[in-house]
Amino acid sequence: MLLFSTILDIDKKMKEDDFIRLVIEWNQNNTYEENVIQGIQWNGERNVRYGDKGLSLAIEEYRSERIIAVRYEKREDNGVIWDTDYVMNFKQSKMTVRLDRSYTPDALDRKSEFSTPYFINYLIDRGYLKDDHKLPIKKEPIVIDEKKKELIDNVINKKVTYNLPIVYVSKTNDDKYPVDVEELSYKLKGVAHVMIEEGKSTDETTEEQGDDTNEVQCDDTNENKGAIDIYYPLQGSEPRRFFYKGDVENNSALLKKVVESVIKYSNAQMVDALFTWQGVNNALLRDKLNSQKKNRDKAEESLKAAQEELKKLQDSQNEEEARIREKAIEDANAQSKEYIDAFTEDFKKLEEQVKELTNVNESLLSENQGLKTKLDSQDAVPVLYMGAEDDFYPGEIKDLILSSLIEVANGIESKSRRADVVRDIIENNNYQKLSDTKADTVKSILRNYDGMSKKTRQTLEELGFEITEDGKHYKVTYYGDGRYQISFSKTPSDVRTGKNCAQQTINTVF
Repeated sequence: MLLFSTILDIDKKMKEDDFIRLVIEWNQNNTYEENVIQGIQWNGERNVRYGDKGLSLAIEEYRSERIIAVRYEKREDNGVIWDTDYVMNFKQSKMTVRLDRSYTPDALDRKSEFSTPYFINYLIDRGYLKDDHKLPIKKEPIVIDEKKKELIDNVINKKVTYNLPIVYVSKTNDDKYPVDVEELSYKLKGVAHVMIEEGKSTDETTEEQGDDTNEVQCDDTNENKGAIDIYYPLQGSEPRRFFYKGDVENNSALLKKVVESVIKYSNAQMVDALFTWQGVNNALLRDKLNSQKKNRDKAEESLKAAQEELKKLQDSQNEEEARIREKAIEDANAQSKEYIDAFTEDFKKLEEQVKELTNVNESLLSENQGLKTKLDSQDAVPVLYMGAEDDFYPGEIKDLILSSLIEVANGIESKSRRADVVRDIIENNNYQKLSDTKADTVKSILRNYDGMSKKTRQTLEELGFEITEDGKHYKVTYYGDGRYQISFSKTPSDVRTGKNCAQQTINTVF
């Protein structure tokens, strides 16, 4: 299963030996001792293999195309095989970095701590990565201040396109970042540019603070700051937005979503066969087989010519010439046998390669079968797919959609195709009225609201609200998401305040 793939532009100052030395240095300085291959002494070889069956580093050179391919392979005791490939094309000054894991049932779940391969650190630190249209590839975020504001404006308005996606992180209304931007940049090094807003935006939402004599003292302060946008290089590709959920201190889920979205985009890019380990090895073997075939054909032609000469000589009864011709035939036979033996040896290598490709194909078939089994186990085909929003509680999004469909159904012509389809979906999706039940609880607890009593606070918190003090008001935030905030007066003086706050709360979150 392909876990990671990227294509990087490399500065021409990197030479063949520099590349090989860098890969060996990467392995020998690995943080985990069990990943280090012992006894590597490189003496300038271009086609060499180090290690054993469990842990190996292989280097192959495709000289005619100026390509060097490296594969680092680790086989674990449980049968999982990790392959990390670095393929450097010196003609085009481009390198692919790919990470693959053989299929096992758990291979479908990527670990949350996944980030780009550490080898990219070496490329960045040694200055081997070329700028992406004058934009340097870094491990740190790019701060967008007033001087650089035009940069992100051009990206948003599609006036400029980069080879790598742009991840833009805006600040929240509390002047904080929604995720750890240093960690985000590190995890996306080499596959995306992370840009961050320098400071709090000037177009902040202004909260209207009415005095206590107003009829309505429940204000909607829906904050939309802290969103993370991904702008993809492909023309016509729409940007993707991830919303800030309010919990700055522990928002690893948001960071993980952004990283996975970028990695999936990178993995989906087409890669030429000569930028893969298998493709380079196939090309090498194919060229060698073609060369051996030409040599064999030439040897067979020489043998045939010598045999014809022998026949002519035998007819002339010239014993000395016959002896010389027989010697020539022996030499031709020996040369032909040499070429045939070499051809046979290479053919065996080809068979091994075919066997390896067959194993890879079977692994992919197993992976596809696992996915098919997972899909077949579902009783129904989904009508819609999930977007970027997550359930605040189990079944929330489904319940909100079904609730909305019921409202729509009430206004549809009863004897119509649209009505039949909508009602069919409602009837077959086990609508549990979760949001309605919560809304009823809010109405009940706020009906006679005269302040934040212990019971009112406890009930709101059980429904998923976080309550903080803000001057003369309480700020009530739904599941810590800054987009869904309602202000409750601490000392309401109007009997309708509770009902108004309840209705505002229901309209905002239910």
